Amino acid sequence: MAPKAAGKKAEGAEGSKGAGGKKAAKVAKAVKASTSRKARKVRTNVHFFRPKTQIKQRDPKYPRRSTESRCKMDKYRIIQCPVTTESAMKKIEEINTLVFLVDIKATKLKIKEAVKALYDVQCAKVNTLIRPDGKKKAYVHLTQDYDALDVANRIGII
Repeated sequence: MAPKAAGKKAEGAEGSKGAGGKKAAKVAKAVKASTSRKARKVRTNVHFFRPKTQIKQRDPKYPRRSTESRCKMDKYRIIQCPVTTESAMKKIEEINTLVFLVDIKATKLKIKEAVKALYDVQCAKVNTLIRPDGKKKAYVHLTQDYDALDVANRIGII
């Protein structure tokens, strides 16, 4: 029985040499290959800006609003009412100018377009002012082709 044990011992010794040989080869390979380190990026700015990423184009499955919004500043909202004071009448007669109270958000161009649409007259110039009570007043100067007195009669000011 002794020879068998000796045989086993011999096999174990060879096996350990084989395993040791593999280990040694692995270590030699690791030593041969150089290890590299990535250099740290030097930051010269105190702010960090998030890198730009891909932005996909929107493709919604359904519209978020069921109806389209309509224009809230129409001609009837822009021009609220004509001014019928004595000074306004004087402007109508003498300098061919109509005076209106208009919406506070209305621009001179919008006022001009609204007067053209409502009364079929051409405006030469529009002057506006905001009164102390917070309402906007527009002086609409008509062109030479139109008479402010006729337009005022049509509107019903006079």
